[in-house]
Amino acid sequence: MKLIDLVKDQQVNFQYYRDNELWYKTTNGFLFPVPVSDIGNATFMRDDKALLFMRYIRKYKEELEKERVVV
Repeated sequence: MKLIDLVKDQQVNFQYYRDNELWYKTTNGFLFPVPVSDIGNATFMRDDKALLFMRYIRKYKEELEKERVVV
């Protein structure tokens, strides 16, 4: 799935917190982490526009693709 498909006209919903990461899921089902260390003093809502999370979605998507190539 392309990055644009993961963020365009999509929402994210907070799923859970684990190991210093907030885990969100897009409405089309992509689950990704947001490191608490990146948040600073920002407010992260339970539900928000996926476009605002594109940085984290892109980073995690690239990590998953690297792992797929290695295996």
